[in-house]
Order: sequence, then C-alpha cells, then structure tokens
Amino acid sequence: MLFDSTVRTELARSFGVTLVVILTTVLTIMLIGTLGQAAGGSVAPQDVMLLLGYASLGHLPTMLILSLFIAIVTSLGRMYRDSEMSIWFSSGIGLSRFAKPVFRMAWPVLLVVMVLYLLIWPWGNQNSAQLRERYQKRSDLSRVAPGQFQPSRDGSRVFFIERDSEDGRTGRNVFILSKQQDSESVTTSSKGRIEQVGDDRFLVLDRGQRNETKGFGGEKTLARFEEYQVLMDSQVLRSADQLPPKALATLELINNPTPRNRAELAWRFGMILSAFNMCLLGLGLSATNPRRASNWNLLFALLTFVVYFNLVNLSQSWITSGRMSMGGALLSVHGSALALALLLLWWRDQGNRIHLPRRRGGGLKAGCQGGAA
Repeated sequence: MLFDSTVRTELARSFGVTLVVILTTVLTIMLIGTLGQAAGGSVAPQDVMLLLGYASLGHLPTMLILSLFIAIVTSLGRMYRDSEMSIWFSSGIGLSRFAKPVFRMAWPVLLVVMVLYLLIWPWGNQNSAQLRERYQKRSDLSRVAPGQFQPSRDGSRVFFIERDSEDGRTGRNVFILSKQQDSESVTTSSKGRIEQVGDDRFLVLDRGQRNETKGFGGEKTLARFEEYQVLMDSQVLRSADQLPPKALATLELINNPTPRNRAELAWRFGMILSAFNMCLLGLGLSATNPRRASNWNLLFALLTFVVYFNLVNLSQSWITSGRMSMGGALLSVHGSALALALLLLWWRDQGNRIHLPRRRGGGLKAGCQGGAA
C-alpha cells in the first residue's frame, strides 16, 4: 500500500541519518574518556580500542532506541509541517493507523535491541571488567612506562624506569621512592628483573644502593648491594572478585534472584519494554502546528525520553533497596508509559475527527475511500 511504503521509507531514511550522527558523537566522547583513563593509568594503552568496542556495544542499544524515537518524531513532524498529515487525516486515516508502518519498519531494530541487552550487554561488561582487572593485577614494575613516574596501587611507592625490555620483565636504571610510617627510602639500581616465587612476585635489583631517612630523628643510612629483592605483589594468582550484576548473563541473574540481580534483570527487561513504548510515544509527540516553524515538539519529546530513562534507572535502585518488587517496578513505570502513549494517541485521533469537515450525502466518505486507495 502506498501509505505504508511512504511512511516506512521516510522513517528508514531519517533513522539512518540520525543513527550516524548519534554514533559519531557518542563514540568521539567515549574515545576521549577511554584515552583519559589510559593516560591516568587505569587501563592499558594497548587495550584502548578493545575497551572502546565493548563500551560501544554496551551503549549501542540506547543509541538505537534514541535514534528510532527521534526518527519517528522528526519524520511525522515534517509531515505535519508540510500538511501531508492533513491529507491523510482527511482520507480517513487516523494517527493510530501510523503504528502499523512504524512497527513494520522498527521491528528489526527492536529485535537487535533485545539481543544486545539480553546477551551482548553482559558479555561486553564481563570482558571489559576482566581487561581492567588484568591490568590492575599486573606487577607495579610492568605498569610503568619508560620515562614516566608511576605510583604503586597502594600509593606507598613511586617507580621510574629509563627503559625496559620487550618482554616487560626487565628494566634498566630503576628508581624507587618508598614511604613507610616512620621512614622514607630511595632505591636506585642499574638493572631490575621480575621473579615469581610461589604466589608472590618479587622485583630483583642488581648493583644499586638504598638511601633511607628516619622520620623522627632524621637519621640517614646508605647501603650498597649487589642484589636486592622487593616484594611487588602478594598472591597474584588469587581468584577474581565476584563480577557485578551488569556483567552476569541473563540466565545467571534468573537463577540467582538476589535484590541486586533482580534490579539488573528488571533494568534489562525495562529497557526492552521502553523501546516499544518510545515508538508509541513518538507517534503522539510528533504533532505540530504547520503554521509555526518551530521544533518545540522535538525538544519536548527529548525531555520525555530523558525523564523516561531516568525513571528506568530509578526503578532499578528501588528494587535494589527493597522498596519495590521487580514486577511492581516494571508495571508502574512501563505500564504507565504504555497507558500514557495510548491515551495520547486516542486524544490525537479524537481531535482530528472533531476538525474534519462534514459533507452531505456521504461525499466525505467516498472521498476518504478514494484518497486511501
């Protein structure tokens, strides 16, 4: 049918353009943030692109929902401004009739959103957490970049290496500043290497000296050594901490229904439900006055999007604290959004019927059938 194909083509074109713009903006922001974390020593520089990929997969469903919502509002808003909607309404097609072509165009996007939230979202968070944990569990010496001062994880020591080997286990011209409760020491060495003894990791320094200053009396001692061992990591092979709920698979959340797991499960299902509701809300919020060249309807629609998604996140915290059950949170937030969308569509349809002209002898009906055909 001409009506369905026209609406789907308009929506698909607008969705593609909007998605490209949002992806470019969000990926640029995430790249800057990931590079800042790498510069601050939180993540490994070689893992920047991999972490960016995992972060992109995590934010992709939200970007798809936002792009679809904006495409619906802008496409139908343009049809209002160009008086195309008046032609369709005068042909007997109400605003609720637009739901069919909208969902026929949007169902692949909604299916991708469902797969991303239920499968890809926990997988990406789990791999991202493992990369960060693996980097944090590296020895303090291997975390140091040549020519840079790098503090240890507990902040009690500062390391400097002039250059290191390709395997990352040997460094030359090593400098270590260590602070204890009542003393401060400076250790320098021409060469250092990493050795592992059991579950502990040691830094072995060759041909160096150690200057120590007592905090109270200011007593200084100087010691030269041929070989000196410094404990770097204790129990480096210990098991990893429990992953956060957002990094757990959906089936694991269902099988282990703790408050935090139920909250994460409600958030995932809630985001999927919100994608369907935003399509309906976009239909009702797209109406605009063709005599006013303004984008107030788009600004109001974006405000609605922000409020809705903040309510989804707020319901997650309510479930975690035990203030609401999972079913109650889903019904109150998403049921209310669905009721609001249906009520808005009904109100728009009633307003369009009131303003349609009436003719005698069924002339309007015949005209509507001819226009719909």
